[in-house]
Amino acid sequence: MLKRIIRQIPNFITSLNLVSGSLAVIFAIDGHLIWAGIFICLAAVFDFLDGFVARLLNAYSETGKQLDSLGDLVSFGLAPAAILFTLLEFSMFQKNQPIYEITAHWSQWLILFSAFVMPVLGAVRLARFNNAPDEGFFRGLPIPSNGLFWASLGLMLEIPRYHQLFEMIYSTRILLLLGLFTSGMMVINLPMFSLKFKNLKWKENWHRFLFLAIAVALLAVFNVYGLALTILAYIFLNFVFYLAGVEIL
Repeated sequence: MLKRIIRQIPNFITSLNLVSGSLAVIFAIDGHLIWAGIFICLAAVFDFLDGFVARLLNAYSETGKQLDSLGDLVSFGLAPAAILFTLLEFSMFQKNQPIYEITAHWSQWLILFSAFVMPVLGAVRLARFNNAPDEGFFRGLPIPSNGLFWASLGLMLEIPRYHQLFEMIYSTRILLLLGLFTSGMMVINLPMFSLKFKNLKWKENWHRFLFLAIAVALLAVFNVYGLALTILAYIFLNFVFYLAGVEIL
């Protein structure tokens, strides 16, 4: 009985990921994007912990694998889409309102509903990942990275330090392009390095150390803004490594 309980600990942590993502969706729909961002970040912590605990306890299961994907779809696919939907509302109508009260042109509805390309492509990305062999790297942007990018755009509302940049980012056109970009990056076939270290040898992990140094610098200098820049830096580095033929295993 004790062994059965212990083996369910990773699934319990995964469930906390799902709960956090669900709360993020609710807060985002209500226009509380800061709290939505916080809960997506919390979901990312639980997403890391469930895998760590599963390895620690040797408590792997097919149910746990599928539950993890379902939780990730909500926390890093649907919740970011809800943030994007509300940001598009703010950019076009200067307010958040119940969907049945929105009065919009058909083109504006099309822009709003473009947000839901994100959970659809996120689901495609997870389905592919679950059925692909372990290559030692990712194919396309990991869905938690997508979630953290949009969480940061919610959190940045609390700290509008760079006003000109702030106004540009939260324009309808830029939000639409960013939403389509990060959604598309999840299903692109581009090899992207994992942050899992098999050892600490410089020769095998120099690209990971380089990225971590960039991430620390961006977060230290730009605070919350650095989180979005870190995700963009991760994408940029992988494009550079791919074009340069750099080994990323």
